Amino acid sequence: MVDIKNDIFQIILNGIESSIIKISDDTQLIGNDGVLDSMKLVEICLMLEDFAEEKKFEFDWTSDQAMSKSRGMFRTAGSLAAEFINQMESKG
Repeated sequence: MVDIKNDIFQIILNGIESSIIKISDDTQLIGNDGVLDSMKLVEICLMLEDFAEEKKFEFDWTSDQAMSKSRGMFRTAGSLAAEFINQMESKG
């Protein structure tokens, strides 16, 4: 799953379009110190949907259940990767 996490970190980096930010588990995505605004967050989630499709599952970031976890799921790059992998494993 390390490869999947690295792929997700690359998707986040591509969404940020910055060469000076390094993505790690602790990279803050949203909030005061976050690297994403709301538009970039949506773009990254759409890219993750496409990536999930390649992996033969549906990444759900829009349901009530996903949104209730949004503070946790979107807090850091690591928490977003963990949720993606969790959904992949449970639906795959």
